[in-house]
Amino acid sequence: MALEILLLAVLSICLYTDLRYKKIYNWIILPGTIIALAFQLLSGGPAELWSSVKGLLLGMALLIIPFAMGGIGAGDVKLLGFIGACGGPGFVWLTFLATALAGGLLAILILIKNKKLLSSLKVVWYTLLSLFGTTPRVNMLGTLEAENTIAFPYGVAITTGTVVAYLMR
Repeated sequence: MALEILLLAVLSICLYTDLRYKKIYNWIILPGTIIALAFQLLSGGPAELWSSVKGLLLGMALLIIPFAMGGIGAGDVKLLGFIGACGGPGFVWLTFLATALAGGLLAILILIKNKKLLSSLKVVWYTLLSLFGTTPRVNMLGTLEAENTIAFPYGVAITTGTVVAYLMR
């Protein structure tokens, strides 16, 4: 129960700071992760600590490529690592999948709200067609970046995914 309270507290603070300041701060993630690891060691011994470390590393590894490509911030990577430290590899994997779905749905809703869904889908469609050789070779994905890019705090998707994963567990 204490670990769940820690998870809820850290998620709530990170959600607030991501929405308000567009940042997830180390001053909340680092102590939360240390407390989660210590709790796992004290309550379950070295085996539970090892599971927690694996969850931490898996959580960070799952988002390292999107971070390296500039799609998300480092705080998002560390937040998913913290979630892995709290719940282990199985929980962080489920959270990652639920987060991806939540992020996709949020992106679609934002594109609909800004009246950019159809143009974005056309760009993706024509690029995919060219990859399969049905149209001349083009890469229109760069035009998405050239337009006014719409971004949203991914902490919202991570928080939503975590809640969904927790309820499914």
